[in-house]
Amino acid sequence: MIPDWEDVERPEHLGKRRDKRFIEWNKTYGKDGWRLIWKIGKIPVDFLGACTLYEDAYFRYFLDHPNILSKLLRTAYNVYDDAESNVESIFDYNHQETGATHIQDIAIRRCVLRMGKTFHGEKLICVRQEGGNDPLSTILSPGRVPFHRPDLIIKPEIKGWWDKGTVESFYQSNRVLQKFIWGDGGC
Repeated sequence: MIPDWEDVERPEHLGKRRDKRFIEWNKTYGKDGWRLIWKIGKIPVDFLGACTLYEDAYFRYFLDHPNILSKLLRTAYNVYDDAESNVESIFDYNHQETGATHIQDIAIRRCVLRMGKTFHGEKLICVRQEGGNDPLSTILSPGRVPFHRPDLIIKPEIKGWWDKGTVESFYQSNRVLQKFIWGDGGC
């Protein structure tokens, strides 16, 4: 018998319930008996793999909307999602210091770096669908920025606060909870 993984569900948006759900899955499947992956076609990728595609969508968006990138760079000295402490993550997707996962701020900072640009504004901008402190907050929300490869989003898309076909829809719709199983090793 060889170890393998089996799909269990496509979980709904975790948000601030992330840690609670992780505790539930630990109780149900054991601490090392489950994982979250993102499916790209039939290929499972880990969190960092999903973040790479997430970031590429922002990169493409900035290439297609240079005026928005220019306005962001003129206005902001940095960006964050749910807490100003998010800036401590700098370029590290694994540095998650709050109860909810924040990716868009890191993706934006990495895109600015990849483009050889720098922030030179005077404002710390919250990038969120709601509760932002600048018009760019909503414009750059992952629930509004289109995913650059809509053909990769698993259908039906999971519904939530985000628009269909967006970066957030990709992240939520392609995430799969898997449990560890022992396979028979057959060909």
